[in-house]
Amino acid sequence: MERIKLIWEFRGPNSRQIAAHHVKHLNEFIISEDLRNAFCTTEQLTDRYHLALMVVEKKHMEDLKERLKPHRGQRYP
Repeated sequence: MERIKLIWEFRGPNSRQIAAHHVKHLNEFIISEDLRNAFCTTEQLTDRYHLALMVVEKKHMEDLKERLKPHRGQRYP
């Protein structure tokens, strides 16, 4: 099963809180859409640069890309 990581980038002094809040909504979306094998998390790159991440099966990528508008994506190992 190939998976994709959808990425939203947040910069600034409140980037950690904003990324965490975004993940809350992404988790609600996963539940409401009954997406199997999907999960969300945050990642800190610097003190002022955080990511919100959603990992999904590749078959969902096009639909979610249109609906959720991630900043970028990449293969998930």
